[in-house]
Amino acid sequence: MRKTLLFLFTFSLLGLSLQAQDFTKASDSDPEAKAILKQLKAKYDAYKSLEAQITLEIEIPEQPKEVQKGTIARSGDKYRFKIANQAFISDGQTLWIILGNNKEVQISEVPEEDEETAMITPQTLFSFYEGDDFIYYLTNEMMQDGKLVQQIEFKPTDEYADYSKLRMTIDKKKKEIIRVKAFGKDGTRYTFSLNGMNPNKTFAAGYFAFNKAEYPGYTIVDLR
Repeated sequence: MRKTLLFLFTFSLLGLSLQAQDFTKASDSDPEAKAILKQLKAKYDAYKSLEAQITLEIEIPEQPKEVQKGTIARSGDKYRFKIANQAFISDGQTLWIILGNNKEVQISEVPEEDEETAMITPQTLFSFYEGDDFIYYLTNEMMQDGKLVQQIEFKPTDEYADYSKLRMTIDKKKKEIIRVKAFGKDGTRYTFSLNGMNPNKTFAAGYFAFNKAEYPGYTIVDLR
Protein backbone atom coordinates (compact mmCIF):
# COMPACT_ATOMS: atom_id res chain seq x y z
CA MET A 1 0.00 0.00 0.00
CA ARG A 2 2.80 2.43 0.81
CA LYS A 3 4.32 2.15 -2.66
CA THR A 4 0.90 2.66 -4.23
CA LEU A 5 0.12 5.72 -2.18
CA LEU A 6 3.56 7.28 -2.68
CA PHE A 7 2.32 8.21 -6.20
CA LEU A 8 -0.07 9.00 -4.97
CA PHE A 9 -3.05 12.16 -2.50
CA THR A 10 -12.72 16.72 9.67
CA PHE A 11 -15.48 14.49 8.30
CA SER A 12 -19.03 15.80 8.48
CA LEU A 13 -22.06 15.86 6.22
CA LEU A 14 -23.23 19.27 5.02
CA GLY A 15 -26.95 18.78 4.73
CA LEU A 16 -26.48 15.76 2.47
CA SER A 17 -28.81 12.79 2.60
CA LEU A 18 -26.29 10.52 0.85
CA GLN A 19 -24.51 7.98 3.01
CA ALA A 20 -21.57 5.80 1.95
CA GLN A 21 -23.25 2.65 3.22
CA ASP A 22 -26.18 3.25 0.83
CA PHE A 23 -23.87 2.88 -2.16
CA THR A 24 -23.03 -0.55 -3.55
CA LYS A 25 -21.43 0.11 -6.96
CA ALA A 26 -19.43 2.83 -8.72
CA SER A 27 -22.44 3.97 -10.76
CA ASP A 28 -24.11 5.01 -7.48
CA SER A 29 -21.54 7.78 -7.00
CA ASP A 30 -22.74 11.29 -6.19
CA PRO A 31 -23.44 13.28 -9.43
CA GLU A 32 -22.21 16.50 -7.79
CA ALA A 33 -18.91 14.84 -6.89
CA LYS A 34 -18.64 13.50 -10.45
CA ALA A 35 -19.06 17.01 -11.85
CA ILE A 36 -16.34 18.40 -9.55
CA LEU A 37 -13.90 15.63 -10.49
CA LYS A 38 -14.63 16.11 -14.18
CA GLN A 39 -13.74 19.82 -13.91
CA LEU A 40 -10.63 18.95 -11.92
CA LYS A 41 -9.39 16.42 -14.46
CA ALA A 42 -10.13 18.78 -17.38
CA LYS A 43 -7.90 21.44 -15.82
CA TYR A 44 -4.96 19.08 -15.26
CA ASP A 45 -5.35 17.44 -18.69
CA ALA A 46 -5.08 20.90 -20.31
CA TYR A 47 -1.54 21.35 -18.97
CA LYS A 48 1.22 20.28 -21.35
CA SER A 49 3.44 19.64 -18.34
CA LEU A 50 3.29 20.01 -14.58
CA GLU A 51 5.60 20.14 -11.57
CA ALA A 52 4.68 20.35 -7.88
CA GLN A 53 6.23 20.03 -4.47
CA ILE A 54 4.78 17.17 -2.44
CA THR A 55 4.59 16.06 1.16
CA LEU A 56 3.75 12.57 2.38
CA GLU A 57 2.74 12.10 6.01
CA ILE A 58 2.68 8.54 7.34
CA GLU A 59 0.90 7.91 10.63
CA ILE A 60 1.20 4.43 12.10
CA PRO A 61 -0.49 3.65 15.44
CA GLU A 62 1.86 3.98 18.43
CA GLN A 63 4.70 5.31 16.26
CA PRO A 64 5.95 8.87 15.62
CA LYS A 65 4.52 10.51 12.52
CA GLU A 66 6.86 10.32 9.53
CA VAL A 67 7.02 13.24 7.09
CA GLN A 68 8.65 12.93 3.67
CA LYS A 69 9.06 15.70 1.10
CA GLY A 70 9.75 15.55 -2.59
CA THR A 71 8.75 16.62 -6.10
CA ILE A 72 6.46 15.28 -8.77
CA ALA A 73 6.59 16.16 -12.48
CA ARG A 74 4.99 14.99 -15.70
CA SER A 75 5.05 15.85 -19.38
CA GLY A 76 2.68 13.89 -21.58
CA ASP A 77 3.09 10.23 -20.63
CA LYS A 78 6.49 10.87 -19.04
CA TYR A 79 6.93 11.44 -15.33
CA ARG A 80 9.49 11.83 -12.56
CA PHE A 81 8.65 11.37 -8.90
CA LYS A 82 11.09 11.73 -6.01
CA ILE A 83 10.43 11.45 -2.31
CA ALA A 84 12.78 10.69 0.57
CA ASN A 85 15.36 8.15 -0.73
CA GLN A 86 13.21 6.84 -3.56
CA ALA A 87 12.68 8.02 -7.11
CA PHE A 88 10.46 6.86 -9.97
CA ILE A 89 11.36 7.90 -13.52
CA SER A 90 9.51 7.01 -16.70
CA ASP A 91 9.99 8.01 -20.32
CA GLY A 92 6.54 6.62 -21.14
CA GLN A 93 7.76 3.11 -21.94
CA THR A 94 10.33 2.20 -19.30
CA LEU A 95 10.05 2.68 -15.55
CA TRP A 96 13.13 3.09 -13.36
CA ILE A 97 12.60 2.67 -9.61
CA ILE A 98 15.57 4.01 -7.65
CA LEU A 99 15.92 2.73 -4.09
CA GLY A 100 18.46 4.91 -2.32
CA ASN A 101 18.61 2.91 0.89
CA ASN A 102 19.52 -0.26 -1.03
CA LYS A 103 21.58 1.51 -3.71
CA GLU A 104 19.56 -0.36 -6.31
CA VAL A 105 17.79 0.57 -9.55
CA GLN A 106 14.96 -1.66 -10.77
CA ILE A 107 14.02 -1.43 -14.45
CA SER A 108 10.64 -2.57 -15.74
CA GLU A 109 8.07 -1.73 -18.38
CA VAL A 110 5.44 0.85 -17.50
CA PRO A 111 2.34 -1.02 -16.24
CA GLU A 112 -0.79 -0.79 -18.34
CA GLU A 113 -3.49 1.41 -16.81
CA ASP A 114 -5.89 -1.51 -16.52
CA GLU A 115 -3.39 -3.81 -14.81
CA GLU A 116 -4.39 -4.61 -11.23
CA THR A 117 -0.80 -4.15 -10.09
CA ALA A 118 -0.36 -0.77 -11.79
CA MET A 119 0.83 1.93 -9.42
CA ILE A 120 -0.74 5.34 -9.02
CA THR A 121 1.42 7.64 -11.16
CA PRO A 122 1.42 11.41 -11.76
CA GLN A 123 -1.07 10.73 -14.56
CA THR A 124 -3.45 8.44 -12.69
CA LEU A 125 -3.33 10.65 -9.57
CA PHE A 126 -5.93 12.79 -11.32
CA SER A 127 -8.03 9.92 -12.67
CA PHE A 128 -7.63 6.98 -10.25
CA TYR A 129 -11.32 7.24 -9.35
CA GLU A 130 -12.47 6.47 -12.89
CA GLY A 131 -13.73 2.96 -13.58
CA ASP A 132 -15.35 0.68 -11.05
CA ASP A 133 -12.83 0.73 -8.19
CA PHE A 134 -14.48 3.46 -6.10
CA ILE A 135 -17.83 4.83 -4.96
CA TYR A 136 -17.47 8.53 -4.19
CA TYR A 137 -19.53 11.40 -2.85
CA LEU A 138 -19.20 15.03 -1.77
CA THR A 139 -19.16 15.19 2.03
CA ASN A 140 -18.22 18.72 2.95
CA GLU A 141 -17.62 22.31 1.82
CA MET A 142 -15.93 24.61 4.31
CA MET A 143 -13.28 27.26 4.93
CA GLN A 144 -9.84 25.82 5.66
CA ASP A 145 -6.65 27.90 6.00
CA GLY A 146 -8.43 30.83 4.36
CA LYS A 147 -9.61 28.76 1.37
CA LEU A 148 -13.04 27.45 0.47
CA VAL A 149 -12.46 23.73 0.09
CA GLN A 150 -14.52 20.72 -0.90
CA GLN A 151 -14.00 17.20 0.36
CA ILE A 152 -14.84 14.07 -1.58
CA GLU A 153 -14.74 10.63 0.03
CA PHE A 154 -13.89 7.51 -1.99
CA LYS A 155 -14.97 4.10 -0.77
CA PRO A 156 -13.30 1.07 -2.44
CA THR A 157 -15.71 -1.33 -4.08
CA ASP A 158 -13.33 -4.16 -3.16
CA GLU A 159 -14.21 -5.20 0.38
CA TYR A 160 -10.72 -6.69 0.75
CA ALA A 161 -8.89 -3.41 0.00
CA ASP A 162 -6.19 -2.42 2.51
CA TYR A 163 -7.90 0.89 3.24
CA SER A 164 -11.45 1.78 4.22
CA LYS A 165 -11.63 5.08 2.33
CA LEU A 166 -9.75 7.93 0.64
CA ARG A 167 -10.50 11.60 1.23
CA MET A 168 -9.63 14.23 -1.38
CA THR A 169 -9.53 17.92 -0.39
CA ILE A 170 -9.94 20.37 -3.29
CA ASP A 171 -9.48 24.13 -3.55
CA LYS A 172 -12.91 25.06 -4.93
CA LYS A 173 -11.84 28.38 -6.48
CA LYS A 174 -8.64 27.15 -8.14
CA LYS A 175 -10.01 23.65 -8.86
CA GLU A 176 -6.80 22.08 -7.60
CA ILE A 177 -6.10 19.07 -5.41
CA ILE A 178 -4.75 20.09 -2.01
CA ARG A 179 -4.35 16.64 -0.52
CA VAL A 180 -5.46 13.01 -0.65
CA LYS A 181 -5.68 11.07 2.60
CA ALA A 182 -5.96 7.28 2.85
CA PHE A 183 -7.39 5.56 5.89
CA GLY A 184 -5.88 2.10 6.33
CA LYS A 185 -7.98 -0.57 8.00
CA ASP A 186 -5.11 -1.17 10.43
CA GLY A 187 -5.29 2.42 11.69
CA THR A 188 -2.48 3.70 9.45
CA ARG A 189 -3.03 7.06 7.75
CA TYR A 190 -1.28 8.33 4.61
CA THR A 191 -1.67 12.00 3.63
CA PHE A 192 -0.34 13.07 0.22
CA SER A 193 -0.27 16.87 -0.23
CA LEU A 194 0.46 18.91 -3.36
CA ASN A 195 2.13 22.32 -2.99
CA GLY A 196 3.65 24.98 -5.24
CA MET A 197 2.00 23.92 -8.51
CA ASN A 198 4.05 24.93 -11.58
CA PRO A 199 2.08 24.17 -14.78
CA ASN A 200 3.46 24.12 -18.34
CA LYS A 201 7.07 24.06 -17.19
CA THR A 202 9.81 23.38 -19.75
CA PHE A 203 12.05 20.50 -18.68
CA ALA A 204 15.60 19.83 -19.81
CA ALA A 205 16.22 17.11 -22.39
CA GLY A 206 16.68 13.76 -20.66
CA TYR A 207 14.88 14.85 -17.48
CA PHE A 208 12.47 11.93 -17.81
CA ALA A 209 15.12 9.28 -18.44
CA PHE A 210 17.49 7.44 -16.12
CA ASN A 211 21.09 8.67 -16.11
CA LYS A 212 23.38 5.96 -14.75
CA ALA A 213 26.16 8.48 -14.11
CA GLU A 214 24.02 10.13 -11.41
CA TYR A 215 23.95 6.91 -9.37
CA PRO A 216 27.50 5.54 -9.10
CA GLY A 217 27.79 2.28 -7.20
CA TYR A 218 24.12 1.36 -7.67
CA THR A 219 23.16 -2.18 -8.65
CA ILE A 220 21.04 -2.32 -11.81
CA VAL A 221 18.31 -4.99 -11.80
CA ASP A 222 16.52 -5.38 -15.14
CA LEU A 223 13.07 -6.95 -14.56
CA ARG A 224 11.81 -6.64 -18.12
